[in-house]
Amino acid sequence: MKQISTILLLTILTFLFSCQPKTVNTEWQTLFNGENLDGWKKAGENPESIIVEDGMIKCAGERCHLYYKEDFKNFEFEAEVKTLEKSNSGIFIHTKYQNEGWPANGHEIQVNNTYRGSVKYPERRKTGSIYNVRNIYYPLAQDNEWFKIRIKVVENFVEVFVNDIKVNEYAEPENPWRWEGGEKALLKEGTFALQAHDPGSTVYFKNIRARHLPVSEPVQPFDENWDRTVTKLMRSGFPFIDFHVHLKGTLTIDSILQSSQKLGINYGVAPNCGLHFPVTNDSSLYAYMNRVKGSPTFKGMQAEGREWITLFSPEAIAKFDYVFTDAMTYTDNKGRRTRIWIPEEVWVDDHQEYMEMLVGKIEAIFSQEPVDIYVNPTVLPAVLMDHYDSLWTKKRMERVVKVLAENNIALEINARYKLPKAEMIKMAKEAGVKFTFGTNNTGNDLGRLEYCIKMIEQCNLTPADMFEIKPDSLKPVNVKGLPAKITG
Repeated sequence: MKQISTILLLTILTFLFSCQPKTVNTEWQTLFNGENLDGWKKAGENPESIIVEDGMIKCAGERCHLYYKEDFKNFEFEAEVKTLEKSNSGIFIHTKYQNEGWPANGHEIQVNNTYRGSVKYPERRKTGSIYNVRNIYYPLAQDNEWFKIRIKVVENFVEVFVNDIKVNEYAEPENPWRWEGGEKALLKEGTFALQAHDPGSTVYFKNIRARHLPVSEPVQPFDENWDRTVTKLMRSGFPFIDFHVHLKGTLTIDSILQSSQKLGINYGVAPNCGLHFPVTNDSSLYAYMNRVKGSPTFKGMQAEGREWITLFSPEAIAKFDYVFTDAMTYTDNKGRRTRIWIPEEVWVDDHQEYMEMLVGKIEAIFSQEPVDIYVNPTVLPAVLMDHYDSLWTKKRMERVVKVLAENNIALEINARYKLPKAEMIKMAKEAGVKFTFGTNNTGNDLGRLEYCIKMIEQCNLTPADMFEIKPDSLKPVNVKGLPAKITG
């Protein structure tokens, strides 16, 4: 009996000991010695694509992957990276060695600062993307410059940093939606792998290190249905970007980034620039740019009023990634300055005459002003909104679409106003007009672009239908000359 009690006690003690958290060595360990690939193993038919050169791992040439020989579950990984022009590579996490093909397990963290890909296989996902799951489109690093990438994984939560600025995060649900062939793209446990992608790509890695992190509690995913929606868009290559966000209310760059990383929506942030608006001249414009400089967001300019061209120099305007405007401020046919969201500044004697004037103003704006996007499209004064469908006739919509197509102006699908409607979007798509998504927030609520997602499905929009900023220095596709600044 005493012997049985002793055995039982030992069994209990062993069980209790096994339940105690294991001590984890969280010291940083060097993964690459700068001399050879000890500790790593190549896979693929082109081993010559990955070599050691001048103390760096060089990934250049046909597809090959380089796997580290130790597994990590919770970890922090760091590397210094340099991309050349046309570079496209990746760092795989939680993956498993396989002799051929793309690593099936784990996630790829994209390394691509400017490369656009081919016409057949366009690539908008930029450095820091959790490939096909949470893509980002603003490159915080540039080609031909060393930058640091840091990846942190704790249980189901991954964070990605570029030059110590967090650009991405993802809390993975327990059973997330995955595409056919991507069922193993999950946070589980595994090793790291570096990628050589194609002959035109050259990427260097150095100072590679990692450390194990202790066990922790999983992070609660934001919304599993939303996760499915976003991941499907990301997988299809859809650039999920809200180009029309303002720093209003208590909304700051930091809170915008928190929203971006929680929802998976990329943002373009823009000041209101024009007469009687917060930014009225070059000095206030530069002050704003300093405020948002270095953030992983697109930098837009909302041009307000028709005199905006006279207030800013071409050099100042060129600091922005893109410029957009609307037709909500203009001088009517009797010389009265009109802001259509202010009832006291709207004069409507005859509905049809007013619409003809408004469409004429839209045609003039987008044939003459150097902008990239028509935002708040087809919005009418409050007194006319109940008659929207009868006033926006097919002929009037065709006139607007025509001027946009002829001048390479993108059309915003606005989530706040839920405009334009599907008929005009389909008409614009047929004419080759590109599209953007926009919120035009009045305060802190950025929403989730629900109307835009609805229009993707209803109008059969594809990634090729979406507006794009050129990767090289992030200059807009549509660039027009500006007149010299007018003083006085």
